[in-house]
Amino acid sequence: MSIKSKVFAAAASLALVGGVSAVGAMSASAATPSCGFSCIEVFSHDFGTHHQPNFVLDTLRQGEKVGQPQILFRVSNSDPAEDYTISYQGLVSDFFAAGLVSAAVDLHYGAGATGFPDDDAYEIQYAPYGVDSGLCSGVASTAVAGEKVTLEPCGVSADTVWIVDSADSTFSGYVPLINGSDTNFSHPYVLTYPGNGYPTDIPRPVLFVTNLTGFSNGTFNNPSGVDDNQLWGFDQGVLP
Repeated sequence: MSIKSKVFAAAASLALVGGVSAVGAMSASAATPSCGFSCIEVFSHDFGTHHQPNFVLDTLRQGEKVGQPQILFRVSNSDPAEDYTISYQGLVSDFFAAGLVSAAVDLHYGAGATGFPDDDAYEIQYAPYGVDSGLCSGVASTAVAGEKVTLEPCGVSADTVWIVDSADSTFSGYVPLINGSDTNFSHPYVLTYPGNGYPTDIPRPVLFVTNLTGFSNGTFNNPSGVDDNQLWGFDQGVLP
């Protein structure tokens, strides 16, 4: 087992990652029976809730290869393209210690952050029928606005690391996800669903990263005012 695997290897559980546990109670959703309870589903608050996520993270056409686009698709317990696991778990500071994020990322979101907690960070690995592929949702190179989210090799760089933005989470349990390769700490690049897209559109809209929204139009339940297409929830298990 590599040093990175030794640092982060852990089974997914109800808590998933510390910060994600605050997202709310997990409910059965989309994974195939082969993937089962170890699988997680990532969904957009733009289209669903924890009790009814409706559309979840999906690998386009089940393509198990580097560069395959990441989309949202209707929940199904027979579609292996919706099978994902958390392959590595830890805090931003743990990923920094393992060389997977930069010192600057650790300074802003990890142990070096001032006035904020050491955020949770993780990789989301594509695991059709419960078999880890070694490929994770991420970006092909250092995040820039508009870059598409695709399958990339896990455990190699910060490009496949996602940081739970606890400072901008909602009281109802949804969070922005900052890409670990981020270099824009004033307006970080976060996982985003196309604002003019819908998961049943043809061609399928592809997830991308762009600057975090909000900070001026917040509500009681969403004090930071982050747009719904940049807020994400997590469920676990198999759709009955």
